[in-house]
Amino acid sequence: MKKFGLIGFPLSHSFSPGFFENKFKALGLTDYEYKAYPIQHVLEVGKLISEGLKGFNVTIPYKVDIIDMLDRLDESAHKIGAVNCVKNVNGELVGYNTDTFGFEHSLLSMIGPNFNGKALVFGTGGAAMAVIFVLDQLGIPYTLVSRRQGLFSYEEVTDNVIKEHSLLINTTPLGMYPKISECPKIPYDSITSNHFLYDLVYNPRLTKFLELGKNKNATIKNGEDMLILQAEKSWEIWNEN
Repeated sequence: MKKFGLIGFPLSHSFSPGFFENKFKALGLTDYEYKAYPIQHVLEVGKLISEGLKGFNVTIPYKVDIIDMLDRLDESAHKIGAVNCVKNVNGELVGYNTDTFGFEHSLLSMIGPNFNGKALVFGTGGAAMAVIFVLDQLGIPYTLVSRRQGLFSYEEVTDNVIKEHSLLINTTPLGMYPKISECPKIPYDSITSNHFLYDLVYNPRLTKFLELGKNKNATIKNGEDMLILQAEKSWEIWNEN
């Protein structure tokens, strides 16, 4: 049996096991399995590897912490400083970031190739690292918004700040099931039909963040197709020789 999986905590919201089980079934891969492993400490990965895990995805809150458990990173994961895909190559653990591939293609399908505005990025975790890597690659100026001291705070996001930034990206778990009433605390009344709101959360499909943007006629998008794209890229990596 070739074993794959997803590590993170909690994982009750996860899309990945069902996605990969359906893929294995469609490809006739009866000796493959993909399971969710809700671990409470990143060190528990060692036990999973000893049990024969060939590859795994990484989600909140371990995209940065997992790096200390790996033998090496590919070039883009090293630059980003976050990993969401790990391949076990004969006992050597290699880290990759497929979030960048998924986010870039998903974002461009919403904003188009000629976007010339600025972005506000809510959150500074592992997912945010992939997002800002893509924004840098696309030449889109951005401001990080965080509760962390020393960074641009949510209290500083005024009406004028919203007006100056036409792309709003939520990389936090705010609004994720089951806490669906939560969202970044920003002045949503300043959002217009010229704004784009992208939420990396995909469960529920219409988060509070996106709902409030939709009410102002903004263009909205959740993280579902980003997730599918990054999963397909992970599968490609696991199957490379």
